[in-house]
Amino acid sequence: MNIYEMFTDGGCSGNPGPASVGVIIYCNGKVVRRVAEAIGNTTNNVAEYSALIRGLKELKTLSAEHIRVRTDSELMFFQIKGAYKVKHPNMIPLHKEAIELLKSFKKVEFKAVPREENTEADRLASSVLRKKAGQDSRADEFVIGGESPSSIG
Repeated sequence: MNIYEMFTDGGCSGNPGPASVGVIIYCNGKVVRRVAEAIGNTTNNVAEYSALIRGLKELKTLSAEHIRVRTDSELMFFQIKGAYKVKHPNMIPLHKEAIELLKSFKKVEFKAVPREENTEADRLASSVLRKKAGQDSRADEFVIGGESPSSIG
């Protein structure tokens, strides 16, 4: 049985401000998908949920059944767990979408991890914000929604 492990992170430059998502998915310990994309101007909490939703959709395209989700967003973790209520009107539809996506998998393990264990997803999300700010991104990254390295020449 294939076990997929996904790390997600949402980033924001200002709150609200330009935002991005970073997702890295492993299957049996090997990287199978990386996502780094801008999502417009929004809050950090919306970015965190957007990263989760984006990653869950990627897992669906991979036909994943058993998933492990890792996030450093304690707020989102406890809202998904049901320990915290989702009160903000902008967050309610995102929460609902995430819950519906999670229900579509056979087995889900959801864990809040310290930032130190989520560095790769954070790096992906941050790379988009750096690029938008005009700072150099790493040559070994591809940013969805950005210009591909092969089209630069």
